[in-house]
Amino acid sequence: IGSMEVVENFPYKALRDFYHDWYRTDLQAIAIIGDVDPAIIEQKIQTMFSVIPAVTNPRERFIVDIPENKELLFNMAMDEEVTTSRIQFGIRHPAWFHEATVADLKTSTIRQMIISMLNARLDEIRQKPDAPFLGMQITYGSHTRSTDAFSIRISPKPNMQREAFLSVLQEVNRGVKQGFTNTEIDRTITRFKNYYENLISKQGDIPHQTLIETIKRNYLSNKTMTDVVKEYEILQKLFKTLKAEEIHEELKKMYSPENRFLSVTGVKGEKNMTKEEALSILNTIETDTSLEAYKDDFGNKTLVSGLSIVPGEVIERTFTEEIGATTYTLSNGIKVHYKFTDKNKNDVQLMAVSDGGMSLLAEEDLPSAQMVIALTQLSGLGAYNVTDLTKVLAGKTAKTQIGVSEYSESISGGSVTKDVETLLQMMYLRFVQPRFEESAYQVLLDNIHNYVERRSGLIGEKMKDSVTAIVYGKKYPRRRLFNKEFIDEVSYEQIKKVYNDRFGNAGDFEFFIVGDVTEEALVPLLKKYIASIPVNSGVNETWKNINISWLQPVTKREVALKMEDPKSSVRIVYRNDYPYTLKDAVLAKALRDLLQLRFTETLREEEGGTYGANVRAFLSKKPGHATLAISFDCDPKKAVHLKTIVYEEIKKISKGMADPSDIDKITANYLKERKEQQDKNSYEMRLLTNYFKEGYNMNDPKNFESIINEISPETLQKFTQKLLQNVNSYEIVFKPKN
Repeated sequence: IGSMEVVENFPYKALRDFYHDWYRTDLQAIAIIGDVDPAIIEQKIQTMFSVIPAVTNPRERFIVDIPENKELLFNMAMDEEVTTSRIQFGIRHPAWFHEATVADLKTSTIRQMIISMLNARLDEIRQKPDAPFLGMQITYGSHTRSTDAFSIRISPKPNMQREAFLSVLQEVNRGVKQGFTNTEIDRTITRFKNYYENLISKQGDIPHQTLIETIKRNYLSNKTMTDVVKEYEILQKLFKTLKAEEIHEELKKMYSPENRFLSVTGVKGEKNMTKEEALSILNTIETDTSLEAYKDDFGNKTLVSGLSIVPGEVIERTFTEEIGATTYTLSNGIKVHYKFTDKNKNDVQLMAVSDGGMSLLAEEDLPSAQMVIALTQLSGLGAYNVTDLTKVLAGKTAKTQIGVSEYSESISGGSVTKDVETLLQMMYLRFVQPRFEESAYQVLLDNIHNYVERRSGLIGEKMKDSVTAIVYGKKYPRRRLFNKEFIDEVSYEQIKKVYNDRFGNAGDFEFFIVGDVTEEALVPLLKKYIASIPVNSGVNETWKNINISWLQPVTKREVALKMEDPKSSVRIVYRNDYPYTLKDAVLAKALRDLLQLRFTETLREEEGGTYGANVRAFLSKKPGHATLAISFDCDPKKAVHLKTIVYEEIKKISKGMADPSDIDKITANYLKERKEQQDKNSYEMRLLTNYFKEGYNMNDPKNFESIINEISPETLQKFTQKLLQNVNSYEIVFKPKN
């Protein structure tokens, strides 16, 4: 950020002066959240901080006000590396410095409702293939210290800046002129109530960082801290008396004719929108008397309306005392592993997993396979497209998503306790009535083509493609370049074929349910929605070793690329065949964290050569590989020297020269993290999946604590030596082209 000339040449005194001018006691506060004795902490704060002297003759801290403007402020920004355009239109309003009254809360809530409803309307347009924009977002919030802003951000399709601006502003003005329907308002109120009820139910699980951020906003921006229970009590009364006219009037105030600004990020070679064109569009829309009111005729429907579901039965129930889990065998053969836990209140997690994944797909299906997840997200579910699905699920907190990896496929999701039935309905529909829409496919293609165009100008993506081409070749079927040729091989019919191939047989999946739902409440739902899923019980797949190989066992390359900001980027990777064990998987993680610690100390702190190196080290059980990867950016003049340090640090560990104190830091953190993880429902989900899918008990000390306590310079030495023995490797250094 900023020019390197400033970074490399600023006077030392300027940095010290800035620190002493603004990092001073009268501008600071301390917030502490945790399981502590307030009296002890208060005394420690006084002891540690009261001795810091106040700055004498402090610089005045003042707020810079932006002058009012009658005429639209306009800015056009251009850059060589920008390949896609952006539009931001905003209207400034005076900021609230004290949100303290019920009237303030009412106004704030109405504004949030307006933003929610406008975004919902525009999202309906975005789902259509002929939409002139790829994405948009309307917000209302802080703009400067003295102003808030009603802000509209638009990502137009290529060469459609004017059409996108017109489309979005037209929909906003439809609201300004006609207001909102009662069904829109009722649905939004339902969502808000659901949000508050979920928040209240999980008060004991609020992360410390969230509380800290609340305090920071209060101290720095005067945002009110309220008791969420009392706030919801007030809002419930407000919702009962809230009138559509009040919401309409507030939107008219937000969409004021003054203090407007428009920023266009243009693309060289495109016909970018000018100020005159923008003003003409605004004038045309705002004087248009023919805009019809928004129609919302979506009735009261449920997720499974119209479906005839024939429930099944639980034919066997077994209890695994070792991990406190119950397994239900259903009449269609599906097994469901369940454990009640309320470590996270009002939280239920669901997962269905099957082996196979992309390893079982034909090579010609692979490009389409990479689009399966995106198309299902855009197409909706069951009888409903994305727009109507959002309306059906109003006031409910439940979601599911599919996953397809190299060696498995899954459907995962979660809900609050009251919406477990909705969660299981969604799981049922993923198998029985998945939805694919050709219109959604066209939207997906537009998004992908725009992404390919955008990434073509990004230096990081050019480096990624170079690595792929050097290591795997330009047309290796399972490691393809993401370009136009790749997209041209994607088809709508193949995406559907891949989905049906991977998710067509629920009998090949193992189901896991963990969370705050009782057995009495869950079992009837399992009978209705899971035991009723048709299965092909004679088919049980397993993954296939696809043996992804590199072009060369050892590669060293330098690649020169044209860069706006010259830098070198170093990529060093080792990969070896390695039989998976739980102990070695932990040692791989320890190697990663030890190197991360060492590189922070050497490359960053001692050498000042990089902001930081990124280290990855892991074992893959399928098909049995060990990988160690290091990457960092640096000054081109320092690349060779910093590389030498990287190799030296790896060599030290392989010779048993790891610092025991560094290992102690890492292992102490692992034990601390484990205790924190054990207080979460997500840990219990991993406990079940690892026990039934991977064959080991996470709670058994021999599978974690004993392994951690045995980590030493010697165990890391043996692991690293084995990893590096006859290892495949590549070193690719990117540098600026002269």
